[in-house]
Amino acid sequence: MSGLGGLNKTTGGIVIAAVQSQLFRVDTPAQLAVATEHVCSLVRRARREYPAVDLVLFPEYCIHGLSMSTDPDIMCTMDGPEVAAFRAVCAEQKVWGVFSIMEKNTLKETSPWNVGITIDSDGEVVDYYRKMHPWVPVEPWYPGNRGVSVFKGPGGVCMSLIICHDGMFPEMAREAAYRGAEVLLRTAGYTAPIRSSWELTNRANAAANLMYTASVALAGSDGTTWRSMGEAMFVGPEGETLEQSGNGVPDHIVACEVRADEVRRRRREWGVENNLFQLGHRGYVAVAGGARDCPYTYMRDLVAGRYTQAEDAEVVIRDGTVCGFEAPTEAFLDEMVHK
Repeated sequence: MSGLGGLNKTTGGIVIAAVQSQLFRVDTPAQLAVATEHVCSLVRRARREYPAVDLVLFPEYCIHGLSMSTDPDIMCTMDGPEVAAFRAVCAEQKVWGVFSIMEKNTLKETSPWNVGITIDSDGEVVDYYRKMHPWVPVEPWYPGNRGVSVFKGPGGVCMSLIICHDGMFPEMAREAAYRGAEVLLRTAGYTAPIRSSWELTNRANAAANLMYTASVALAGSDGTTWRSMGEAMFVGPEGETLEQSGNGVPDHIVACEVRADEVRRRRREWGVENNLFQLGHRGYVAVAGGARDCPYTYMRDLVAGRYTQAEDAEVVIRDGTVCGFEAPTEAFLDEMVHK
């Protein structure tokens, strides 16, 4: 059930509106300001079209476009005018919002952060997330070093925000669910060749973790080089598609009601396919409490810093030089924050 595409809201439910916002070409601060105002106008429009909406979800690159520019003149800061505008419009419209910025990086100026921020209906930033898995070799962003974020969203619903390529790693969705997320938000700038993988992983992430996924990608052309696929998609906790646009129309809004109690009930009461629980309690029919070991070599190797796949020596593309970026020379600066 989607509440007639978000037009109705059940007691205990929340309505999320996913906006397939227009892809812009942004090379200058003036163009950045225009894109920011456009996003703010769409918050107001979402509020008008869906009076019951609780959260408005915008795609990755919603104000920066797909040029992958790291020009310091168009990078954002958390105390800059772009974030201030987003905070103001959320407070004005009394609605939550999720937005994307490319943020200046104090660790390495040439490699900004790809950041998603969640703002509540009072205009306060309640979640700040750095993209963990930039889409290599295409993206120049510094890899996120704060872990997967989990936060309480509207109505007390537990949420997590991941960005684009993050969703191709099942470990990201599992980490979010393990820490209590009932809704996984995914924002993207993907172009059409990724559509099939996008749809598959949105459904798989939901079913494997008994959670909702709410995902949205940019739409349209920047008038020069790029065209994004433009798709909003909502999936229920059994992997069933609840709402999906598939129309590629810029600035189209797709809404859906999600009910956290449906997630909580399944995670609490299910036996068959309660996989989030069963991962850590293998074979509990035969073994008291189930096996609590870690039988996965890749997990143990990753923790030990020796992750090496079977074909590692044969991997050809190992940096961004194929996309015109210089090969990096510095090691990763880990500021991992465990909450």
